[in-house]
Amino acid sequence: MSQTSLKQKKKNDTGSKNSKDSIDTEKRKDSEKSGVRLSTQESQESPLPKTDSRGYVVRNQWSRTSRSPSTRAPSVDETRSKSASLKLPASSTTSRTSSTSPSQQESQKELSAQPSPPTPPMPLDSSPPTPPESYSQSRRSSKMQENPEAWAHGIARDSMQLREYPPRTPPTEWKSYAQRRTTYSTQLDRDCLSELPRQQQLEEEEEEDEAYWASVRTLYEKTPSCSRPRPPKPKHAITIAVSSRALFNMVDGRKIFEEEGLEKYMEYQLTNENVILTPGPAFRFVKALQHVNARLRELYPNEQDLFDIVLMTNNHAQVGVRLINSVNHYGLLIDRFCLTGGKSPIGYLKAYLTNLYLSADSEKVQEAIQEGIASATMFDGAKDMAYCDTQLRVAFDGDAVLFSDESEHITKEHGLDKFFQHEALFENKPLAQGPLKGFLEDLGRLQKKFYAKDERLLCPIRTYLVTARSAASSGARVLKTLRRWGLEIDEALFLAGAPKGPILVKIRPHIFFDDHMFHIEGAQKFGTITAHVPYGINQKMNN
Repeated sequence: MSQTSLKQKKKNDTGSKNSKDSIDTEKRKDSEKSGVRLSTQESQESPLPKTDSRGYVVRNQWSRTSRSPSTRAPSVDETRSKSASLKLPASSTTSRTSSTSPSQQESQKELSAQPSPPTPPMPLDSSPPTPPESYSQSRRSSKMQENPEAWAHGIARDSMQLREYPPRTPPTEWKSYAQRRTTYSTQLDRDCLSELPRQQQLEEEEEEDEAYWASVRTLYEKTPSCSRPRPPKPKHAITIAVSSRALFNMVDGRKIFEEEGLEKYMEYQLTNENVILTPGPAFRFVKALQHVNARLRELYPNEQDLFDIVLMTNNHAQVGVRLINSVNHYGLLIDRFCLTGGKSPIGYLKAYLTNLYLSADSEKVQEAIQEGIASATMFDGAKDMAYCDTQLRVAFDGDAVLFSDESEHITKEHGLDKFFQHEALFENKPLAQGPLKGFLEDLGRLQKKFYAKDERLLCPIRTYLVTARSAASSGARVLKTLRRWGLEIDEALFLAGAPKGPILVKIRPHIFFDDHMFHIEGAQKFGTITAHVPYGINQKMNN
């Protein structure tokens, strides 16, 4: 044969082959299409379980990423999962037997024989969701079976993360937090907004409470009870025992006691226990002692060497309520009481470590002197006198008060001339101490505390010596005796027998101690508060 004929024969053979191949491919495509249609029809009539590439059943769980149809191109795994999940007819499966192994085909047949759970009907309006990825879904299903609780928390967390929020405001249109809060409002914001008025109300109530307690604290600090200092310890204090009749005016009650008896007296006191008693002769003296204590505490905050006032009375305990009410009414710092119920309180003076006892009863004063305790009978002035409130002023007579009554005996027995000769002869010999020498020492000790702080001119204690002695004839021995004792007297007034009343009016002492009643009576006429001191230990008050 010629070459041309061979070439044409080859072309015809190749053309026939190509035509046969094209016919086969078209038939294959038609069969695949028909197979897909048949599989879809069969799945609608009786749904078959979906399996992945490894032969595991795929549950009807849809993608939680979106509910709309997927617009992206399917991946290789997705195509495989789709082809694996669809049951193809025999014509199509036979064409693919070469790509699958016999073991896989057997597993697929077994799984296809198992009934699959019915799928829920799809709503008409919604579009079919995107099928899940086979590989990731199989891993999730295995994890869900291993730990269902963690799986549930993960689903809740993912749903919170995928929550749809309004678009954010561009940076050029930023607004305040109050304005943005209305746009991005959440339940937490609504709760906070609802609690804001309540929080403001609570803050206002707290401010009102603080203001109220601040005002109460200020009022409490201004009251005397708040700044009430603690009483000093008795072993360090200068104890002044005062009777109730010396501190307050109890003349009416005393009259009822003397005329009607004790029961009527107690009934009277109980009925009038809320009636405040009026001040007595020792009242101003006690107030001046408290002022000295206050000044000492300013200079020495921990000072214990102070005056301590004790109310000493033979009244019944039921009467004590009226006494306490009166003490608190006047702001007196008297913390220690002694109510003996009709018995003499003198036996308690030493137990209270008393340095000075003041009473309106001369008999009790005599009893106290016999016990060796400095005592004096208080008398009120006949006139009202203005007293200094910032300085304690105490005036003493010399003989039988600060000193012994030795000179008094010489004068009575030998006259004034012998007295002057005796004083000149014993000028350098100190006089013996009198009953109130110890009280003067206590006052001098407190004065030195003020002197140590350079407070000599502003010292709240001032002492006076008011004596009938003559300075030229007998004054030197008195001054030398005080110097020998280490005591200082602020003012020494030698009157040489002149009346003391006019001098005391100028001094205006809170108390004047003297041993002669005619000097006491003369001072009373000028309004001076006096205290009689018996000049002999065993002698009664001279009239």
